[in-house]
Amino acid sequence: MIDTNIFQDKTAVYYTLGCKLNFSETSTIGKILREAGVRTARKGEKADICVVNTCSVTEVADKKCRQAIHRLVKQHPGAFVVVTGCYAQLKPDAVAKIEGVDVVLGAEQKKDLLQYLGDLKKHESGEAYTSALKDIRSFAPSCSRGDRTRFFLKVQDGCDYYCSYCTIPFARGRSRNGSIASLVEQARQAAAEGGKEIVLTGVNIGDFGKSTGETFFDLVKALDEVEGIERYRISSIEPNLLTDEIIEFVSRSKRFMPHFHIPLQSGSDEVLKLMRRRYDTALFASKVRRIKEVMPDAFIGVDVIVGTRGETEEYFEQAYRFIQGLDVTQLHVFSYSERPGTQALKIDHVVSSEEKHRRSQLLLELSDKKTRAFYACHIGQTMPVLLERSKPGTPMHGFTPNYIRVEVPHDDALDNQVIPARMGDFNEEGTALLGVLGDRDWQISNQ
Repeated sequence: MIDTNIFQDKTAVYYTLGCKLNFSETSTIGKILREAGVRTARKGEKADICVVNTCSVTEVADKKCRQAIHRLVKQHPGAFVVVTGCYAQLKPDAVAKIEGVDVVLGAEQKKDLLQYLGDLKKHESGEAYTSALKDIRSFAPSCSRGDRTRFFLKVQDGCDYYCSYCTIPFARGRSRNGSIASLVEQARQAAAEGGKEIVLTGVNIGDFGKSTGETFFDLVKALDEVEGIERYRISSIEPNLLTDEIIEFVSRSKRFMPHFHIPLQSGSDEVLKLMRRRYDTALFASKVRRIKEVMPDAFIGVDVIVGTRGETEEYFEQAYRFIQGLDVTQLHVFSYSERPGTQALKIDHVVSSEEKHRRSQLLLELSDKKTRAFYACHIGQTMPVLLERSKPGTPMHGFTPNYIRVEVPHDDALDNQVIPARMGDFNEEGTALLGVLGDRDWQISNQ
């Protein structure tokens, strides 16, 4: 039994790096601490506890994690510092040696964070608590409200794929999940708290069911029946796990939005083989075609990695031409980063950092063209927009069902409301369409 008296009126700050799943889990950690009596520190206030949830998807991510820890230690002298997340699991001893760190918690331990805080007295040196990969087995539920209008529902954790470039299976463990019944109940609770939109998160959510003998399609159908939730979005799903029945269901769903995020990683079949991906470009293209056949206005985001080992100039040109011909909306472009212990290190042909940058820029320019063309096609249409809170005096933003970002003037009454808006032209930054509501012109750039 944990004596929570020590936590009464203590303050905490939280810093998260990486994916939506990490943000969801940080929110859950925050909830655990609040229930024990800890409040979130106000801006400028010195905290008693610092929690850093780390990422390790690239070498740059590792560096950002170290910088964040150093910064928080400096900003909150004397605070009890807890570091968790993927970097903590992969390099616990290195993290524990960072000045100011008290406790390092691995993937299996972070859900039990309270047990490792003790009396909140600083340690002479950092202490690391992690489990071996084979012992990372538990699924920690998380359904958290983000800073805006949407909730993030963790449905799955871990990955069994072991792509040649990736360390996530070593940081997160094997694929596992909650039960459909428990996840439906969490969605109902989100609706009771005023949630309008839920994003399904995980490491490899299409692989849902390893723990319970269920399927991701079963989960989608069950969540679609939850009253009160108006929108669901599938955060990311592997192309080989995005079945035609899922696509068909979303096309006629009451609540699942015409919005897909599908990791491609490379448009070259040779590079996909080197990556140990479980599909080829033909399968990927067929999924995009099928989505567009049944949902012509669907938003399709695509992850792409440039400069992996083995990606020759010829292979990159193949990839570029393939992606150029895809009817997708946006590219999320990442430069390959060598990760210790991965099989990719055995592949010949190393791409220089300068060449990685050049290739990234080419794809980012292509992405911008595709996104602007997609937005432009919807100018003049009236679409429902779920608006998000903004600071007084600043524009409000929200998204259409197919993830077009829309800007309107600030109005507190519109926070977390779905409103019909006619799509105007691009805003000054070119990042959103200006929304027109009824007879009111919501364009504010000239005011």
